[in-house]
Amino acid sequence: MPTFPRRRKPSVPKAKGGKLSRFSKIGRRVDAEGNPMRRRGIYLLPNAFTTAALFCGFYAIVMAMNQRFEHAGWAIFIAMILDGLDGRIARLTNTQSEFGAQYDSLADMVSFGAAPALVIYEWSLRGLGKFGWLAAFVYCAGAALRLARFNTNIEVVDKRFFQGLPSPAAAAMVAGFVLMMTDLGFSGAQLPWISWGIALFAGLTMVTNVPFYSFKDVNFRKSVPFIVVFLIALALALVSIDPPKVLMPLFVIYGLSGYVVYAWRLAKGKPVSIVQTDDEPVDQSERR
Repeated sequence: MPTFPRRRKPSVPKAKGGKLSRFSKIGRRVDAEGNPMRRRGIYLLPNAFTTAALFCGFYAIVMAMNQRFEHAGWAIFIAMILDGLDGRIARLTNTQSEFGAQYDSLADMVSFGAAPALVIYEWSLRGLGKFGWLAAFVYCAGAALRLARFNTNIEVVDKRFFQGLPSPAAAAMVAGFVLMMTDLGFSGAQLPWISWGIALFAGLTMVTNVPFYSFKDVNFRKSVPFIVVFLIALALALVSIDPPKVLMPLFVIYGLSGYVVYAWRLAKGKPVSIVQTDDEPVDQSERR
């Protein structure tokens, strides 16, 4: 009986070296050697706080466009609190990343750069014409330059000091002025040139080399005398009595403190140096 050769099943061609074929790599990320790469993700907890701060900045812009300046001012203050928490949460949970640092800077530009400039412009500077939007632009550009300089000089600047007024403090100065004047019953049309001066002062101070104390060398895990806890409670009580009238003077004092310290040390022949002299690891979560 004649025999016939059996038909062989078609085999799937394999790549050389036991690697997968080129079609099997579609939709998969591989390196130069063809090995599958692990997908990169982002940390949820610190970036959630950054997103919340970004939302507050966007909310402040929307409220300013709707002429609800009190809501806009408080949104900027809430963004300031959230911005101070995201970096500390990243350090506590060991979830620092370059993505988080860059995302935080972009969110700060919206919350502490564009939002305060638009709020002060809509509230008071619109009636000044070109002088009004020029002051608002100087503030916005100062915030952008300040954030860019902070990101590039983070390795050479002493962490005890900020190089120029930090953008959250500048935003709090502008928003605090709007809140305090609104609480006192003044409208923005009555104080255009004062608003112009505050916006210009905050914008230019952000790009100066004047050192401002950063409070980053304060060790919160160290024991303190009882009087310190009492003073903290007293400060919180004073703020809660009338927040608009208390917060604005506090940030004005902080905005002037850098010039006072610089002038005092310069008069003593010991100018404040913000160049870091000791070798310390750079913490990317401290960017803002």
